[in-house]
Amino acid sequence: MAGSSRGLTRRGLLVLIGAAGCYVLGELADYAMFRALAGFAFGAVVAAVVTAMSRPRAEVTRTVHPDRVERGTPALATLVVRNTTTRRHGGFSARDRAGTTEHRVQVRPLATGAEATYHYELPTDRRGRLNIGPLVLNRSDPFRLVRTNRTIGTTTTVLIYPRRHTVRPAAVAFPRHHYDGPTTDPPLRGSNDLVAVREYVRGDEVRLLHWRSTAKTGVLMVREYTDPALAGVTVVLDTRAGALPAFEDAVEVATSLLYAGAQAGQRCRLITSTGANVATDSGLPGAQHMLDELCLVTQDADPRAGLVPPELATRRPSGSLIVLTGPEADLGRAAIWRPDTVFRLGVAGGRALGNVIAADTAERAVALWNTLRTEPAR
Repeated sequence: MAGSSRGLTRRGLLVLIGAAGCYVLGELADYAMFRALAGFAFGAVVAAVVTAMSRPRAEVTRTVHPDRVERGTPALATLVVRNTTTRRHGGFSARDRAGTTEHRVQVRPLATGAEATYHYELPTDRRGRLNIGPLVLNRSDPFRLVRTNRTIGTTTTVLIYPRRHTVRPAAVAFPRHHYDGPTTDPPLRGSNDLVAVREYVRGDEVRLLHWRSTAKTGVLMVREYTDPALAGVTVVLDTRAGALPAFEDAVEVATSLLYAGAQAGQRCRLITSTGANVATDSGLPGAQHMLDELCLVTQDADPRAGLVPPELATRRPSGSLIVLTGPEADLGRAAIWRPDTVFRLGVAGGRALGNVIAADTAERAVALWNTLRTEPAR
């Protein structure tokens, strides 16, 4: 995106009005000094217009690092200005918008072929998507009577994740045998449970050959092993408007639990009152995908709706089930699922009773959770 505009500044407009007033006064009073002052003022405005018409021709690029950051963690934008013309550059100012904040950078004059680098910190105090740009270059005359604005570049996006707290992953049960439940797809190497004996396929390991079956069939046969489906953890986040006063704290707790679960080898799932149903695999890719989702979650569901939408309340999610809601919110259909843990955020102080953890902040809620968990932290 690119564009430009120019116009008189407030000072330039006052000078132009003063020039007109002096000229009228000089004509009415037949006083040459006022006419001369009017000429000088008008000439200054014309000279300023000619000067400001020479737009900045430097090459300006912006980079942002990192493009994904936890709330409250520093992030920097870098402007690199290069003078690609054949003459010295006179300098200018640049304005870059980051959300509701505007940063001003004064670019010093540059010789031919020279470049300069400028840094400024981005606001990361609010979770969500931060739009940066477009970049506006400003050029003015020495008396600042006329200003030229030139818009260049595109908008850059930075994702500001919720804060994560150190938590113990949810305790989940694993099937004792593969026959107790589904298996992973594709099969993982290294398992000790035999699932089937099948015909050899190019690329199979020789050590898996099943010689007895090969002798009977006359065809190379191999043993196939697999692992049981990974245990999972599901977090139900109340996104109904007004139901959860400490919504940001609830998002931080959900982020911490799901991230720890994915890193501990658990399949993770996020359900919201808005209707989101996000399931991810374990490991870093799954944790990253869950962070992207929780970065943009909002408290915009109908306050009269249930905690869990009807289309998602047909069957209890497998594995460990955790619900995050407000102090007085009704669990509705989620109560039938018998959640393993219910977090009620927005309660003064902090306490744990049975499977209910009530706290006023994410830090206190996580501390109570870690106290109750017997599984070692990973």
